[in-house]
Amino acid sequence: MKSLYIFSIKNENIFSNSLLISFFGFLIIFFFLIFGRKLKLAVQLERFGLPIAVLSGILGIFIGPFGLFHVLSKETTNVWSNFPTPLLSLVFATLMMGRPIPNVNGLVRPIFNQFLLALSLGFGQFLVGGLVVKYFLPPSLDTNPLMGCLIEVGFEGGHGAATIIGESFQKLGFSDGLDLGLAMATMGLLCSSIFGSIFVFLGRIFNLTDTREIVENKENLESNTNIEIFANLRILLINLGFTGLAISFGVLLLKFLRYISSFFGEFSREIIFSLPVFPLILMGSLLIRYILEKTKNTEFISNILQREIGILSTDLLIFTAMASLDINVVLDNWLIILVFTFFGLFWNLICIAYFAYFIFDDFWFEKSLIEFGNSTGVVASGLLLLRLADPKNISKTLPIFTSKQLFAQLILSGGFFTVLAPLMISKIGLDYWTEICGFITFVVIIVAFVLNNSFSKKYL
Repeated sequence: MKSLYIFSIKNENIFSNSLLISFFGFLIIFFFLIFGRKLKLAVQLERFGLPIAVLSGILGIFIGPFGLFHVLSKETTNVWSNFPTPLLSLVFATLMMGRPIPNVNGLVRPIFNQFLLALSLGFGQFLVGGLVVKYFLPPSLDTNPLMGCLIEVGFEGGHGAATIIGESFQKLGFSDGLDLGLAMATMGLLCSSIFGSIFVFLGRIFNLTDTREIVENKENLESNTNIEIFANLRILLINLGFTGLAISFGVLLLKFLRYISSFFGEFSREIIFSLPVFPLILMGSLLIRYILEKTKNTEFISNILQREIGILSTDLLIFTAMASLDINVVLDNWLIILVFTFFGLFWNLICIAYFAYFIFDDFWFEKSLIEFGNSTGVVASGLLLLRLADPKNISKTLPIFTSKQLFAQLILSGGFFTVLAPLMISKIGLDYWTEICGFITFVVIIVAFVLNNSFSKKYL
């Protein structure tokens, strides 16, 4: 009995020590990212499309427990693997709160076009995922029909959605779904960061964006304003409080939905219990901003500080997700992950190129870039790429994207259809689900083309 007590005490000490080490390492990375973004070298790297968070994440892979140098312990990265969900919650909490509610006058058409692109990408990923499982994976592999969800869950949903949908996979008998979903989310994040950085670099070379001078002056602009913001502890605490309030709103609303789900059928209850909290946090962020604007109390909100919280959360999300990558999972399923990643990227690039050429009129580069990041490595990646290409929001892409996100986030990227997909596949089969998603995808693409041609004939 005594030995059992000593063993439990030792285990508690091991757990608490690994937890302390993990958070201590997390704080070190946090401060490195803060000061690293103020260095001239970091500004120059961002000018060439290489964010410091991505470089830190690549370093994290090499020094992780599955990397070359094993500096980080597995216990540390196991704790860090739980960080994407709270960090992404911070990103969504600051997304609407730190900016004035956009005046949609004159932006209805751009918002609608951005929304149609998001629908095309998301449902197209389900379509491509189903076709890959049916026709492109080798027969020797032990495939599961639920693999048809992996591209959308990993690319659009990211680590947070993959964790939640992984529970549905487990209930439906797809035990490897969680690991594969997380691996796809990490691959999507890597692709978004690497290819997105290349696109930003090419955009600078070929003058696809007119914000070069602004990026060069970005260091002085931010350093002056941040000194004033962080000198006032009261403003900092108030802004953190509003951010926490938006997150609390999302969490409470989700709990309420789960509570009333007992009055609905089993299928509806299953969907509600699989819903992630991010779309509801976004609604809370918008609601708080709306109340503050209506009561003329927006002076309590610092737009710059809210943006900084979102940026640091994005950087930390990218680093912790990449540093926590389990290379063994990738190696064990390398062929499946490689095939899904290739076809997912192919669809994203083709679909975005179609909208950039046929649908978008002005600032097509910025609108395409943020959606590429969002559809490959979740919303945080899209915001990061837009920050590199258009830090002063000259293109007005940010209000267009955030307005679109209010609707798109409820449908895809961890929304209703992301949750519905594995349940529908288990009930009606992968073939029917793929046909439904294919029909929706091509209808959306045709609607976008017809409407924009109608606009062109009417106004040009």
